Amino acid sequence: MLCPEKNCGLCSRLAAFRHENQKKFPSFHNAPVAPFGPEDAQFLVLGMAPGLKGANQTGRPFTNDYAGDLLYPVLKKYGMAKGNYQKRADDGFELINARVTNAVRCVPPQNKVTAEEVNNCRRFLSDEIASLKNLKIILALGGVAHNALLGTLGYKKSSFKFAHGARHVLERHRLVLFDSYHTSRYNVNTGVLTGEMFEEVIRRVKNELERIR
Repeated sequence: MLCPEKNCGLCSRLAAFRHENQKKFPSFHNAPVAPFGPEDAQFLVLGMAPGLKGANQTGRPFTNDYAGDLLYPVLKKYGMAKGNYQKRADDGFELINARVTNAVRCVPPQNKVTAEEVNNCRRFLSDEIASLKNLKIILALGGVAHNALLGTLGYKKSSFKFAHGARHVLERHRLVLFDSYHTSRYNVNTGVLTGEMFEEVIRRVKNELERIR
């Protein structure tokens, strides 16, 4: 199963927050958010969790969220997307050879997830990776996504330390893992991540994908 059921109850805290938001924002998606992008993609972008008024509202990862305002235009610039990103799930924007998902599929309170919630959602990330038969490269946005991926695939976190721009070879799975600071508003506003820094990571991913082909 690539995504939890609509009324998933694996995480009591997230389920309670979801029910609260269903009352507060009845027009929102307010459910686990499924991956976005073609299933034959070679490249997977892994975030942490949906934003309250981003993916939790629109039902598409990083959509109507500041993080997507940086992510999606850069993917388009490097030939990994087409169309005009307009912050709506029905805007016709498409990914090319790329797919986007989150380590935790439901929006968390205060935009913070717990280790238990990451572990509960691990089965869905595992199924997602197994379903992507052409997958070659994964980009983890932030330390939470980085550690969630390593835990899901059974690697020691101490062997692959998170660092912006780092490249790790996951030999057992024949995958390459790149790291980037998350494209969040906070990281950009505080100067932790700049557009140029993020573009450099995507440029490296693009170059590696071209070599693989």
